Amino acid sequence: MADTSSTSTATSSTAASTTASPPESKSWADQADEIDQAEQLADQADEIDQAEQSSASNEEGATAEINIGSLQVDESKRDNSTLSEPEDSSIQAVTSGDTMYKSAKRFEDLNLSPELLKGLYVQMQFERPSKIQEISLPMILTPPYKNLIAQAHNGSGKTTCFVLGMLSRIDPKLAAPQALCICPTRELAIQNMEVLLKMGKFTGITSELGIPADSANYIPISKRPPVTAQVVIGTPGTINKWVTARKLGMSYMKILVFDEADHMLAESGFQDDSIRIMKAIVKASANCQVLLFSATFGENVKAFVTKIVQDLFVQDYNQMFVKKEELSLDSVKQYKVQCPDELSKIMVIKDRILELGQKVGQTIIFVRTRNSASMLHKSLVDYGYEVTTIQGALRQEDRDKIIKEFKDGLTQILISTDLLARGFDQSQVNLVVNYDLPVRHESPTEPDHEVYLHRIGRAGRFGRKGAIFNLLCSDRDNMLMSKIENHFNHQIPSWNSEEDFENALKIAGLL
Repeated sequence: MADTSSTSTATSSTAASTTASPPESKSWADQADEIDQAEQLADQADEIDQAEQSSASNEEGATAEINIGSLQVDESKRDNSTLSEPEDSSIQAVTSGDTMYKSAKRFEDLNLSPELLKGLYVQMQFERPSKIQEISLPMILTPPYKNLIAQAHNGSGKTTCFVLGMLSRIDPKLAAPQALCICPTRELAIQNMEVLLKMGKFTGITSELGIPADSANYIPISKRPPVTAQVVIGTPGTINKWVTARKLGMSYMKILVFDEADHMLAESGFQDDSIRIMKAIVKASANCQVLLFSATFGENVKAFVTKIVQDLFVQDYNQMFVKKEELSLDSVKQYKVQCPDELSKIMVIKDRILELGQKVGQTIIFVRTRNSASMLHKSLVDYGYEVTTIQGALRQEDRDKIIKEFKDGLTQILISTDLLARGFDQSQVNLVVNYDLPVRHESPTEPDHEVYLHRIGRAGRFGRKGAIFNLLCSDRDNMLMSKIENHFNHQIPSWNSEEDFENALKIAGLL
C-alpha cells in the first residue's frame, strides 16, 4: 500500500474487509486452472475481516490567503460556446433541462477555492483543463449538480474530473463522509487516493481508503470506529461491508463516483454491491450527485447504467460519450506480430521487443491467466531479465510492493493479468505487449473489445508516445485480431523483421 506523507494536509487511512467468496466478475484476468482453484479459495478465506489503518497528520491551518495570480495561465480569450456544441467533434455531450454550461478554458472559470487552484497549479503542475475536463467539469461543478454518465479516452484526465468534483463539494467544517468513490481494484483505489492527496494538499480535507488489505494489523470491522473522513475511496466489497455494519454513514453524502463504471455496474462485474451502495445513499441522501466515469461503455451496459440512474436517482442527468471508432488513442501506434508458436512469442519479446524497448521506457506485458503470467515470468528471468509479475493470487502486501517499485522506476518490465488493464497510470510506460489477446469469458471466440482498449490505454498517457505489439500465433488469434480491427474500424499493420520493429518504434516517436 502506498505510504502517505505526514506533510500532506489530507489524512489517508486504509482499512480492509473483504469477502471469502471468489470475485463475482467472470473474467479471464485472474482465472486459475482447476488444479489451483481450491488453494486460491483457501487463501481468500484467510483474509476475512482483516483491516489495516494508517493515518497521516494534518498540516495545521491550510493557507488562508493564496495568491493565484502568479500561478494561473494567461488567457486573453474566453470560449463562449455552449457544451451542446463542443469543439472536439468526437465528444458528444447531451445536457438535460435548461441549465447552460460554458466550456472551461481555464480552471479559474470553475469558481474553485484558492486552495484547490494552488493544488492544481503547484502540486499537479497543470496549465489548463484538457478537452475532457473542459467539457465535463462545468457539468459536474455547476448547480443544481446534475448526475453525469461520462465516457472519456484513457489518459485524457478523467481522474482529475471526479477528484476535483469531490474536493470542491466538501464542507471542511463537517467531520463526516461527504464524497465517496468506488473502484474495481485496490490498485486503482490507491492510485486515485494519491491524486486526491496531491490535488487537495492545501485544503485540509480528510480522506480514507476502504480496500482489501494485508494481515499486518487485524481489526475486526465491529471494533473499528465510524468513518469520519470527508472523502472515502475504496472497493465495492469493503465499502458495502462498512455500510452494512453502519460504520460508513451516508446522511451527509453529496457526491458518489464510480470509476470504471461499466465494469462496476456490469452483470459480470460488481453490480450487486454497487447497487446496494447506491440504494443506501438514495435512502439517506436523495440529492447526492452521481458521476459514472469509464473509458468504455458497451451499449447493453450503457442502457443499464442509464436505467439505474433514472430509477434510483430520480433527477436529470447529463451524458458525455466518445464515438466508438475514435476511442483508440492516436498517439499510440499498434502493430501485429506473427509468431509460429508459443515459444516464438517469448523469443520475440526477448530478442526484439525488450532489447530495443529498454531504451524507450517501461513495458507492460498482458497475459490472460495467472499460469501464463508465471510461465512467462520464469522464461524471461531464465534469460536474465529483471521482471516483476502481478496477478490476483498474490498477497496484498506483495501486490502493493510490486506496484510501488514499478511506479518508482525500480523495475522496467511488468507482466500483468488484466488486474492492471483499467485505470493504471504510469507515465513512463511506452510499450504494451499483448502476449494473449483478451477474450470474453463467456464466449472465448469473441474478443473483449473493452479490455483491449483499456490495455492499450496504459501506454501513451495524456498524449505521450507509445507502441502496442499484439503477438499472434494461430488462426484463432488472427480471427480475434480481425474482429478487434473491425470493431474499432482501424486496420493494424504487421511487422516481422528486426528492421520493421525498429521502424515501428520510430513511427511511434520512441526512437
